[in-house]
Amino acid sequence: LQSCFQTVDITTTSSALKGAIQLGIGYTVGNLTSKPDRDVLMQDFYVVESVFLPSEGSNLTPAHHYPDFRFKTYAPLAFRYFRDLFGIKPDDYLYSLVNEPLIELTNPGASGSLFYLTSDDEFIIKTVQHKEAKFLQRLLPGYYMNLNQNPRTLLPKFYGLYCIQSGGINIRLVVMNNVLPRSVKMHYKYDLKGSTYKRRASRKEREKSSPTYKDLDFQDMHEEGLYFDTETYNNLMKTLQRDCRVLESFKIMDYSLLLGVHVLDQSQREGGEPGQAGSDGRRPVGQRVLYSTAMESIQGDGKAAEALTTDDTMGGIPAKTHKEEKLLIFLGIIDILQSYRFIKKLEHSWKALVYDGDSVSVHRPGFYASRFLKFMSTSVFRKTQPLRFSPSKRTRTSIPALKSSSQEILSSNQDEGNEGERRDRLGGARSLASLDGQEDVASSSTFTLEDSAICLTSEQSTMDVDIDRDDGSVLDVYLVS
Repeated sequence: LQSCFQTVDITTTSSALKGAIQLGIGYTVGNLTSKPDRDVLMQDFYVVESVFLPSEGSNLTPAHHYPDFRFKTYAPLAFRYFRDLFGIKPDDYLYSLVNEPLIELTNPGASGSLFYLTSDDEFIIKTVQHKEAKFLQRLLPGYYMNLNQNPRTLLPKFYGLYCIQSGGINIRLVVMNNVLPRSVKMHYKYDLKGSTYKRRASRKEREKSSPTYKDLDFQDMHEEGLYFDTETYNNLMKTLQRDCRVLESFKIMDYSLLLGVHVLDQSQREGGEPGQAGSDGRRPVGQRVLYSTAMESIQGDGKAAEALTTDDTMGGIPAKTHKEEKLLIFLGIIDILQSYRFIKKLEHSWKALVYDGDSVSVHRPGFYASRFLKFMSTSVFRKTQPLRFSPSKRTRTSIPALKSSSQEILSSNQDEGNEGERRDRLGGARSLASLDGQEDVASSSTFTLEDSAICLTSEQSTMDVDIDRDDGSVLDVYLVS
């Protein structure tokens, strides 16, 4: 695609391309509203509709200022069903994509794709290669089945597949959900695969104002991982396991987890807030698409979608570092349009001869999914360990008072010849029971805990000691679990 722009001014081409995208989607989606709703049939996945839009306009199409182009729409009825499933109304879809100019994003990967973002933060438009578009077409029936069974997923949510033909050039586009909202500053961004071979951001990437790091970078920067409460961790891992099972069944590999980390404490120090205005100075409205945010994708309920996406979190998942820094996590699985076909098999075989075969990113789908899940569940995401308490948070007992030092009192190695003297000195002491109105005079030099017989371990070694004096006060020992 980039080679197509070598002989054309990139600014003009980009502007014309964005305009053609909006014009084509606006025409086809508007035309689709006249078709009645019905069940999706198998042949609907393979339908391709085409319309020619000359610059001077026609009886069916408007005039425009761009070169003549043909606009193709793949599986329009199937994608309309997908949009309905995610609660996207045709008017909202058109408003997001057509009403205001698209925002061009820098490409975080090496695919050479162009990325455009709608001004309301809802949708990403990505250019894809011919083989990726064909693979998505073949994937649609299985994708349809999976979404019917579970619309809450971290897999990409595809809302449309299109192609622009102009001057002998084909530009294929897919419309997807936006994983990382601009309205929240991402202090860290990662593209994680679970592999280690060459999985470190390049020097050129690191020099960017908002670089996208990789697996080895994550291990360096977040060695202890990111911590979630038990319920959130379990929901997240259950969703990832289910999604990886689906990807494996389609023989898909080389996908990534796109992870954005917003540090709440750092944002407050910088004077910002979650849900702050985007780079254009305007504050986008909360996302309207059901199951679109990270929190909704792992545990959201369609009826409660608006309640989950608030101005405070913008749909991010609360987490912490091992240093108790508060975070908001945004994530989604990306780049799923790579199948383990002949070329990928050759690539893995060659790399396995030169490097450790288990460390390279290209791998057979089953192994890839297993390695991906293991890395996410152990190195990236971790479960907050609940505090362990004894049956009583503070177990209280008493030790009879001594006029000697505390070392004398607590020593268990005193000569037994002093037993009688100690018994006399302990005569006036009161135990815990006597404080509760029960008379109980200690008759032994060694102190014992109450009937629960709590053992003092290294985890229960903190003592608060009040030593008795002549005034009749009691030496109390508190064991804090």
